[in-house]
Amino acid sequence: MNSFCKNITSFIFVQAIAITPLIASSSSEHDQGHHDDNSRLSLWYKTWHIHAVNDLSNNKILLIHCKSKDDDLGIHNLIVGTEFNWKFRPRIFGGTLFWCYMAYDNFHAAFKVFWEDPSLYAKCDYGDCYWIARDDGIYLKNIPGTGDVF
Repeated sequence: MNSFCKNITSFIFVQAIAITPLIASSSSEHDQGHHDDNSRLSLWYKTWHIHAVNDLSNNKILLIHCKSKDDDLGIHNLIVGTEFNWKFRPRIFGGTLFWCYMAYDNFHAAFKVFWEDPSLYAKCDYGDCYWIARDDGIYLKNIPGTGDVF
């Protein structure tokens, strides 16, 4: 075998060794223990869940429209006590961003609901971000502690 073929064979072998753990980890999902392994690499393969909850008073309807660069999740009208949720895996090379527009009565807001930031990861307990609409504002439930307004 000439040196070119040996180099190509070696390259393919090394790539196969490097990508096998990535494929294995991306096909498995832990049901519990979101913060057991929160390294940057493990966050790429994690399935994230975003929840938008209507906790308004007086049976107010919450209009919500969420999207990313690649996905439009549609317009939803939530009655009190219900939620709209979705799940996704972040892009391997970064840049994952979801944002939502929420409106009720004469109030409306547009804001990011997921972006790549370690403080957001911690507030979402490394897996579940709960955005809650109340009469006095929209809150991100800080799972390890109390709610924070964004």
